[in-house]
Amino acid sequence: MKLSAFLPFIMLTALLTSCRPDAAIPAQSIPTDKQAAIYPDYRDIVVPPNIAPLNFQIKSEGRAFVAHIAGRRGGELLAAAESNGTFQLDSTAWRQLLQDNRGDSIIVTLYAERENGWVKHPSYGLLVAQEPIDAYLSYRLIEPSYELYRQLGLYQRNLTNFEEKPIYENNAEFDEQNNHCINCHNFQNYDTERMLFHVRASHGGTVFANGEKAERINMTNDSILGNAVYPSWHPTQPWVVFSSNYTGQAFHIQNPQKVEVLDYASDLIFYDVAQNKISNIIRSSAEMETFPAWSPDGKRVYYSSAPFPRFEQIPDSVKNDPKKHSDFILAQYKEVRYNLMSIPFDAATRTFGEPQVEFDCLSQGKSATLSRISPDGRYLLFTLADYGQFHIWHTSSDLYVKDLTTGEIRPLTRANSDNVDSYHAWSSNGRWFVFSSRRDDGSYTRTYIAYFDKEGREHKAFLLPQEDPEHNLSRMKSYNVPELTRNAVKISPNNFRKVVYDDANVKSTQYGK
Repeated sequence: MKLSAFLPFIMLTALLTSCRPDAAIPAQSIPTDKQAAIYPDYRDIVVPPNIAPLNFQIKSEGRAFVAHIAGRRGGELLAAAESNGTFQLDSTAWRQLLQDNRGDSIIVTLYAERENGWVKHPSYGLLVAQEPIDAYLSYRLIEPSYELYRQLGLYQRNLTNFEEKPIYENNAEFDEQNNHCINCHNFQNYDTERMLFHVRASHGGTVFANGEKAERINMTNDSILGNAVYPSWHPTQPWVVFSSNYTGQAFHIQNPQKVEVLDYASDLIFYDVAQNKISNIIRSSAEMETFPAWSPDGKRVYYSSAPFPRFEQIPDSVKNDPKKHSDFILAQYKEVRYNLMSIPFDAATRTFGEPQVEFDCLSQGKSATLSRISPDGRYLLFTLADYGQFHIWHTSSDLYVKDLTTGEIRPLTRANSDNVDSYHAWSSNGRWFVFSSRRDDGSYTRTYIAYFDKEGREHKAFLLPQEDPEHNLSRMKSYNVPELTRNAVKISPNNFRKVVYDDANVKSTQYGK
């Protein structure tokens, strides 16, 4: 870079630094018993020792604010708020403070200057966990529309700082000829060496990445129900279990939940990436199977399954044609409820055994989806709602866990909210999970992080930290399908784009094991 081009950057950095207000603990202050209102709510939470600064905004009365953050084992951080009440904490001091107090607490004390002098709000604590969170969080950013999509993409955020980079984006502007959707990104065992995502509409197919190479596969086949949809990589082998779904939307006239996303039919399929062969695992018109997930040892697949409501009452011509199921599902969508199921797998013969029920939700008038097994194989994390399977639209949706050792099933009360809490993923060490929630405004899904301790107890969830806390409110897109990985995606967005647009070299799958 030329020096002349670099100078404006130096001047801008110096200007921004010089504009930061000086921070000093007030010489005199009057204690108040009223807690300071802050956004996001980072009060009394457990945080990873490698998390980016928890920048926040104070919403309480005052014309100036100071934060004193001190560790029980030593170290401190002093910050003054900007004119809008925003605290942007020094990243170097924050990182050192977390490391010095790993496994212990740091105490936050906020001061506010008012007309009659400074007041001191009650202090609150942050517990710094011993265990780190995986450094990278991947998600889709999409406008919360219902019928169409415009600009969207897959992105990867470095959780140790505020760096966000695209994995792949569709067009910056609408292009009817090349318009396409991207969804269902998935990684093998928290590693980006093997990953995939779907492309729908123009340039459709599934993009598989292996190291620094990628290819696009046409997953449709006459011997399976439809396209491959929700994926789960085997933990070690180049195998993926998908659900194959016929999905549709229905819109409510008078309902705050606005829309229903329903399966008219769905099956489970198995795909051998190395041999490019696809086969059915379970195919039944009377049952709808979806959202598969491998166990960490690769010996079992967990999934959700719902009986087709009143299947015996529909004509045989409809039973045998899943494309005709829609009217019958729509007429009784609140009767569609999914049990949690699992099915054993023999890697030597690549065969599946008999399904078994993990949680009989139907008997309780509930519906469960999105099984996710903790890396130690002990806990099954899932979403429970009143009906259906696309719970990001259901305000009744909450996170639940089943202890696979004891059989106990319970809600994650300290992480849940009174709004949508749904799509979730574990960290590779099993001490953290991320999920989507609409607790902030009821319309946008945002990513929350929660600690899961060694005793199997969840802790209060906190919002994904941003450099500017108001960014959470100003970004008019939903965070969709959060996934944690230990490393960054190796393939550049431009190389993914070449694969997506290369329609001449799309491979088709073969049927068979």
